[in-house]
This record gives sequence, C-alpha cells and structure tokens, in this order.
Amino acid sequence: MDTEHTIALIREKYQALRSILNERQRRLWAAVEAKVLGHGGQTVVEKATGLSRRTLYAGLQELQDGAVQPALDSNRSRHRGGGRQRLAVKDARLLSDLDALVEPTSRGDPETPLRWTCKSTRHLAAELQRQGHQIGRQKVAELLKALDYSLQGTRKVKEGAAVPDRDAQFNYINRRVKRFQRRGQPVISVDTKKKELVGQFQNKGREWQPRGHPEEVQVYDFIDKALGGVHPYGVYDPQANEGWVNVGIDHDTAEFAVESIRRWWRTMGGARYPKATELLITADGGGSNGSRNRLWKLKLQGLADDMGLRISVCHFPPGTSKWNKIEHRMFSFISMNWRGRPLINLETVVNLIANTTTETGLRIQAELDQNTYQKGIKVSAKEFKTINLKKANFHGEWNYLILPRKQE
Repeated sequence: MDTEHTIALIREKYQALRSILNERQRRLWAAVEAKVLGHGGQTVVEKATGLSRRTLYAGLQELQDGAVQPALDSNRSRHRGGGRQRLAVKDARLLSDLDALVEPTSRGDPETPLRWTCKSTRHLAAELQRQGHQIGRQKVAELLKALDYSLQGTRKVKEGAAVPDRDAQFNYINRRVKRFQRRGQPVISVDTKKKELVGQFQNKGREWQPRGHPEEVQVYDFIDKALGGVHPYGVYDPQANEGWVNVGIDHDTAEFAVESIRRWWRTMGGARYPKATELLITADGGGSNGSRNRLWKLKLQGLADDMGLRISVCHFPPGTSKWNKIEHRMFSFISMNWRGRPLINLETVVNLIANTTTETGLRIQAELDQNTYQKGIKVSAKEFKTINLKKANFHGEWNYLILPRKQE
C-alpha cells in the first residue's frame, strides 16, 4: 500500500472517530495507528490527522507505560494538574498587582504612571510588563473579569457634604405641602430644565427609524446663531399631575422664572384653583429661583400683588435638587419623549413638550416666550425693603412668605 493511500485511509478513519473521542482517546488511537505502521508511521499519522509529533510521542509513551500509570476518570482527558499551567498560578503576584492598579489610588501605588491615565487593558498590560509580568492586553481583560471588574460609567449619587438640617428641611417641606393640599390651596414645584440647542444637533437616545437611515445631525454642537437655544422653565402641580413649560429663547433670569409662574397661573392654575388665597412654591436653592436671589423675591412680590395671593416659598437645601418633584415627575418624561430626535426648530421643541404624557395621566401645556430678559439686574437695599417678606422661624433663608402689598 503506498504512502498517499495510507494517509487518506487514516484520515478517513480519524474524521469518523474524532467527534466521539475525547482528547486522550484520540491521542492513544493515533499512537496505536503509528505503532502498527512501524517505521515512518508517526510521520504518516501526523500528516493524516494534523496531530503534532509531540502528541504522538506522548501517546506512545502512555501505551508503553500504561500498566504503571494511574487510571484516569472516565470524563477526564488528562491527569489532574495536567495541561498548561494558568498564568495566575505561575505568576503568584499577577492578580494582586493588577488589582492594585485598577482599584482606587488609595489602595494602589500613588506613584504608578496609571494614576492619571485611562485604565485601558493596553495601559494596564504595559504597566504590568514594566513590573516584570509577561502578559498581553487580552489576558488582562480575562483576568479583570475573573476579578469581578466590568466596564462602567459614572453614577450621580454623591451630593457633597451634608447640609445641617437637611432631613429636617425635607420634613418641613413635606408638612407644608400636605397642609396646603388639605386646604385645597395650590402647590407647585418649579425649575429650569437644562438649556437645549435648537437645530440639527444630536439628542441622546435612540428612536425607531427605517433600517440604515438614521437621522443625520451636525458633527459638532456649535450653536446655530439663527436658531439659538431654549431655556424651558417648568411649573409642575403634583396634586393635579399637570405641568406648564414656558420655553424661553433669551436668558434664564429671576424675571423669566417669575413670568413663567405668572403664565402658568393665567393659563392653568387660576382656572383649577378659583378660590385660592395662597400659593406654595417648592424650588431649588440656586439658579434663577435661588434662595439668595434678591431679584427673585422682588419679582415674586409683584406676582403676589397682581394675583392677590399670599406666596409661600420653600427651597430645597443646597445639593439636593434631584429631590424636587418636577425633575422626576415631569422633566424626565420630556427628555424621554424627544430622545434621539434633533430639536430642529422652536415649533418642534414646544410640540414635543406639549405632547409628553405618561400612563399615570400627566398632561403638559407649553408656550413659546419670545420676551427678552436682561442679565445682571441688581436690587438695591431700598428696593429690597419694599418686599413684604416674612421669614419662617425654621431656616428663614429657605422658608419665607411674601404677602401682597396694600393697593393704594
């Protein structure tokens, strides 16, 4: 029988058996075939099966020493401890050194070059190699998973240093809200949504589109001077689950904030609360409706005079704006409604806001405010004294009442 025919025959047998044999069984079968062929048999079997000469030698050695070798478990192809040693076993310090690099710098070496660089697998591998470890970026990725690390972004949960009476202020606001609602008096949560650029700009999120035809937007978010941007100022009524958004095209000032509340009252609030004698406003501690903003209080005085209502204000402590109900009861749903859509013009902005709804019945009205609002207006001490302001006994800087002035 010629060599080529022998190779073809062994290859055919090997192809038929390989799927039902484990690694050890294939090794021993190939060794038997090589041994039967005699001189040159190993070369023939190697060509027919693709098994390495080293594997064939190991199989022949097992056949010769089979009587003295301990038996293998039926489901094992190697003796315990056989095969290539894991890198982490051969290099005892590898895992601890990798962990020290990835963990916060308080646990790692403060002098490591990775202290101020991106902790990519490439950089981690390079630093481990500098420390004497033989490892590549792929193995670094495998070890990171074994150490229970994963790629993650950041999460906004830290609010900074605790403010004195933080929780007490939350409880105070809660009590005030419930008292107003029991008496049928309006309570609103107010804030300015972040500024949005108008034009063909990317908006985070994804929206259903014909396959292969995504909405095309500008590469860079350079403001379009013709279209500009918008400041949506929101007023949310938690009892009615209704919202009002005044879409401003100029500056976000205290005058703009109070004008937004005035428009809410004229459009929605006055009709819903025709017998109201007072109004409670819950607001953040900073921004256009901040607790230290003198113009905010002066403009609220004008609003109280116009509406004939006693206006109570409760501010959330610094760094706790996420607890303001308007953030998670209204603004979050507006953001979801226009996800993945460029706000191509002012009409689009207003319509997307006004058509935001939820399964719990949220309804929103929106209107474009084309007025201009001057920045940097100062309120003199004389003007401030004209405000009929009464501070609460508990944190009067956060909680106060503005009474309508007597009309002459």
